[in-house]
This record gives sequence, C-alpha cells and structure tokens, in this order.
Amino acid sequence: MKVFMVCAHPEPQSFNAAMARQTIETFEAAGHEIKVSDLYEMNWNPVASSEDFSAPKNEDYLVYALEQRNGFKTDSLAPDIQAEIAKLQWCDLLVLNFPLFWFSMPAIMKGWIDRVFVSGLCYGGLRIYDKAGMKGKKALVNLTLGGQTHMFDGDDSIHGNLEDMLKPLLRGSLGYVGFDVLPPFIGWHIPYISQEDREKVMQEHKDYLLNLDRLEPLHFVDTSKFDDHFHKLEN
Repeated sequence: MKVFMVCAHPEPQSFNAAMARQTIETFEAAGHEIKVSDLYEMNWNPVASSEDFSAPKNEDYLVYALEQRNGFKTDSLAPDIQAEIAKLQWCDLLVLNFPLFWFSMPAIMKGWIDRVFVSGLCYGGLRIYDKAGMKGKKALVNLTLGGQTHMFDGDDSIHGNLEDMLKPLLRGSLGYVGFDVLPPFIGWHIPYISQEDREKVMQEHKDYLLNLDRLEPLHFVDTSKFDDHFHKLEN
C-alpha cells in the first residue's frame, strides 16, 4: 500500500507528532511505502489566491475552482501545489494527522485542502462522492484533542457531537472528492492524561493502523439515487 500522510501540529515534540511518527514506523514495518508532508516544517502557504496560477485563463476576475481546473489541465499550477498533487495521485491511503483547533482542523491544513483538492482532478461537475476523482482511494484522520468523550457524545453534551464538527472534513472534503473515508482515530484528553494512559493510547493507535482492512468506511451518499441536477429520484 502507498500511504501519503499530511501532518499539521506546530510542536515537533507533541503527542500528536509522536502519533505521526508511529504512523510512519508502523506502516513501514508492515511493508508499506509512505510519503509525508509536515505542513509546519514545510512552512506551507495555506492561502488560496491568484498566485497559485502561472497562466490564468481569466486575468481580470478570479474564479478559483475554474482556474484550478485550467491550471491542472495546462500544468500551470504553483509548484508547491503540483508537488502535493503528485503525492495525492500516487497514494492508496491518505492520512491526515492533526489536533482539534476550535472544533475544526488547523488553518494550515484547511489551506492545504483548499489548494490541493483541485477541481478537474478531485471533483468537478457531476464528479462528486462516489463518482469523484479520488474514488478507489481511502482516507483516515488521526486526531488528538483535549476534551473527554462525555463532552462530545451527543447533542445534549457540553460541546455537542464530535461527528458534527468533523462533518465538513469527513463528508464535505474527503467524501466529496471520492475517498472511502475510514472512521477516525481519536486520542482523547491528551494534554491531561498520565504517561501510562498516553502509552495506552499509542498502543491503541498502532493496533488501529494494523487493522484498517477491518474497518467499514463511512457512508455518505449514493449519487445514482439523484438526477443530473442532484434532485433525489423517486423510489
């Protein structure tokens, strides 16, 4: 299996970074190939702009998705974007490794998605979900956060459902472009637990990685049940 991991944590000594290193070690020990983009280490530019296109189709008015499509077709995307796209096309499994920031992913990772999930390759027109460009590939989120499970376990919990917070990523980004999205691995309450408990989480994480084939991907939508304007067909 070819694995592409994208990491987004500002502290190399963090538990989240240790989890990323374990991901590399576990997959390599199992005989898989892995490539890594550490966004903070790369000083990744998260800002989508006209600078991403060296030969824009419309120099007077930026429609970012249309310029992505043209840039991909004409091989005129910014070099940093092209390098990430090459890894995305190469991989069988995409792993996103990050801590929860403000009920979401870090801005630097959101910016990676904005710039790398390009129209024309990943999606476009009717090519969404099970018809999109990343169909046949899998995606996994490795997530750490400070809260405890009871804070995120339902609509009436203090923070609401963690599933709702992750929906824009799991469905609106990964699922939308065609990935088979695996249930995320979550390291709970990490800044506040004991070293012994941290070691337990690391072992759980390693076991999780070694048993990905047993996981059932999340289900989002079957596009065959909708017409070309995305109205739901009658049963």
